[in-house]
Amino acid sequence: MVIASIDLKDGHVVQLKNGKTLMLQRDDADALIADFNIYGEVAVIDLDAALGHRDEKGDTVNTPLLKSLLRKGNVRTGGGIGDVKRAKELISLGAEKVIIGSAAWKKDPKPGEPVLNTGFLDELAKAIGRQRIIISVDAINGKIAVKGWTQTIDVPLVEGAKQAEKYCSELLFTCVEKEGCMKGTDMRLVQELRKAVACRVVAAGGVSSIAEISNLEKLGCDVQLGMALYTDAVSLKDAFTACLNWDKVSLIPVIAQSVNGQVLMMGYGSRESFKKTFATKKLTLEPYTQYAVDKRRNERPLP
Repeated sequence: MVIASIDLKDGHVVQLKNGKTLMLQRDDADALIADFNIYGEVAVIDLDAALGHRDEKGDTVNTPLLKSLLRKGNVRTGGGIGDVKRAKELISLGAEKVIIGSAAWKKDPKPGEPVLNTGFLDELAKAIGRQRIIISVDAINGKIAVKGWTQTIDVPLVEGAKQAEKYCSELLFTCVEKEGCMKGTDMRLVQELRKAVACRVVAAGGVSSIAEISNLEKLGCDVQLGMALYTDAVSLKDAFTACLNWDKVSLIPVIAQSVNGQVLMMGYGSRESFKKTFATKKLTLEPYTQYAVDKRRNERPLP
C-alpha cells in the first residue's frame, strides 16, 4: 500500500529536504486529499506542531486546515501529539489513527531502562485503542530522531522499534537523511527493521521510483510518499497497481462496496481495468470474469 503525505507548515502544503530546507510550497490541500484518498490512506502532518510552534491552546497556524482535512478522507495524522487529550480530539474530529513521535520516547533513558514513555503510551492505548496508534521510529544515522528531527536520542532504530511495537498497531520509519533527496531510502535499515518486528511497517524518506516501491512491498512494507508525488516522479495510480501481487496471476480479485461499506459483488481486475478505473474514477472490472462470478452465484444452490 502507498500512503500519500500532506505536510503542513505556516498554513501551506510543503515538502522539505531532510526536514529543514523548503523545496516546494502550494495551497491546494483540498484538491490533493480528494485525489490522494482514491488510492487509500492519507497522512496529514502538522510540521509546526512537531517543532513546538503552538499557541496557548495547543494549536498552530495549520490547525484550521488540519481539522478540515480530517473530515475529507481516510486520514492518519501526526506532528507534536504529546498528550492523550489531543489524541482523543483528533480521533473525534475524524482521524483514523494518530502518529506519535517525540512523546513516545524518554529524553535520556539510562542503560537497561525502557526507552519509551510507557506511562503515556499505556494511557493513550486505553483511551483510543492500540489499533489507532502509530509510533514514529524516525532515524538519523540509525538513531531515533525526535523534536521535529532536530535531535536524536541514544537509541538504535531496531532496539527502539522492538519496544515500540508493544504499544501500537504499526511503525512509521523515516530515514531522515534521505528525506526529500529523491535518491532512494536506506533499504538495509528497512530490511533490519522488517525482520525485527511483527507489526505493520511503513517506510518513508527518499523513496523515488515504482521499482523501489515494489521492492519494499515485497519486503512486507508499505510506503509513505511525499516528494516523489509532488514532483511527478511517481504517480499514485502506478504505485497502487505496482503494489498488487502480479507475480502469479494476471487478474486480481476486487470487492465492490457501496459508500456505506455494504459489499455489492466480487469481480476481477487486470492491469488495464485498474488503469481505466483510475482514469474514469469509476470501478471497472473484466466483463467476462464478472459474468462468470454472477453465473456461478446464480447456479449455486441456496443454503
